[in-house]
Amino acid sequence: MGSLTIAAAQFAPVDDPAANLDTIRTFAEQAVERGAQLLVTPEYSSYFTADIDDRFVAAAQPLDGSFVTGLQQIARDTGLALVVGVAETADAPGRFRNTLVAVRPDGTLDVAYRKVHLYDAFGSRESDRIDAGDPEQLAVFELAGVRVGLETCYDLRFPEVTRRLADPELGAADVVVLPAEWVRGPGKEHHWRTLLTARAIENTVWVVGVGQTPPIGVGGSVVLDPSGVAVAAAGVTPGLLVATIDTDTTTAVRSVNPSLSLRRYAVVPRD
Repeated sequence: MGSLTIAAAQFAPVDDPAANLDTIRTFAEQAVERGAQLLVTPEYSSYFTADIDDRFVAAAQPLDGSFVTGLQQIARDTGLALVVGVAETADAPGRFRNTLVAVRPDGTLDVAYRKVHLYDAFGSRESDRIDAGDPEQLAVFELAGVRVGLETCYDLRFPEVTRRLADPELGAADVVVLPAEWVRGPGKEHHWRTLLTARAIENTVWVVGVGQTPPIGVGGSVVLDPSGVAVAAAGVTPGLLVATIDTDTTTAVRSVNPSLSLRRYAVVPRD
């Protein structure tokens, strides 16, 4: 079967895309030294401020802009695949998209995922500036024989997203990576870890959560196996987490807990 060594870089992006690109390059070089094949960074890795306002709109770039082309160069230089959260230009004025890009080791842009569930909760209003992605999206790419599914932050609170990615008849993902800017607050760390673990257990799938660090995010990046056991975890400080996921473990877990094959419901996007 397949195996893939994944590095999760948790840090707090700043309001300077060039500086964030330098940070990602540094983490990419460290990830390669530690044997990783894929580097995942947090949501909004291209640009971040505490408030989602017109500055975000101004900083957003098309996917052929300098930030993503910079990621493509990092991939080519290091031979590493990347999944990175970016602020992408939208069609309508005054708006942008919250996007994940997956870049292959040769620099090819493989897939882009636009966040479906916008964070209109806990006092925030992403929908005031951000265009939601198409609920029919099924963002999965293959690397080293392992299928990698993508979702973003608040999507985690909607179990249907992960279910569609893991469904053998749909995404058939072996691992779901979830970049986030999980905002700190009462009970939020507990929500983050509990929901990530639930998504792993109920879908018998590997899950990699990658968070921004304080002052805004909770950090807490983690790699969970298909039974919900953390094989690697981080605290609140910036740094790199590396773990190898393998599909043999998935097969073993599903042989004793065939929940995906026993389920009686399908997931259908709402109109």
